[in-house]
Amino acid sequence: MSVYVIGTYDITDPKGYEGYVPGVVPLLLKHGAEILVADYQAEALEGRAPGVNVVLKFPSEEAARNWYNDPAYIPVKQIRLKSCQNGAIVMAKEFKAPPA
Repeated sequence: MSVYVIGTYDITDPKGYEGYVPGVVPLLLKHGAEILVADYQAEALEGRAPGVNVVLKFPSEEAARNWYNDPAYIPVKQIRLKSCQNGAIVMAKEFKAPPA
């Protein structure tokens, strides 16, 4: 079953953040992720929209965890953590409607 990883955060150090996207994309592809949303100007319909909103689709929970725990992701993740605030990364399972 597919899972979705949803990331939201505010970039506080744009210069420091510059290496994150080029560092993370190859790792996402390595683990079978599909980038469904990567928006730096999302519109808030309610509440406050974070500066960055990302939705990733992985083929399985195992693939998502393998990406997040990949030793090659550790230094890349540090770029994001050091240059951003108000962050959240959550994993949500695909919704399957019950049979009618």
